Amino acid sequence: MSTEENKTRGKFNGVKIFSATMAQDRDRLGERMTEWMRENPQLEIVDTVVTQSSDEAFHCLVLTVFYYEPGK
Repeated sequence: MSTEENKTRGKFNGVKIFSATMAQDRDRLGERMTEWMRENPQLEIVDTVVTQSSDEAFHCLVLTVFYYEPGK
């Protein structure tokens, strides 16, 4: 990561991981993340990283959410 990219990212004090390997679960991953965000309006999303990995049989999708929770 370049120094310039690092400056655009804020500090965080929490991380939430959403992951799925089954196709139906992968299709709902964004909905699960949106639902979690609605349930936690006090959190400020600082960054999100999407990671995909796969082998011959499985495909895994991971959404990593970095957030800042005031007062924590």
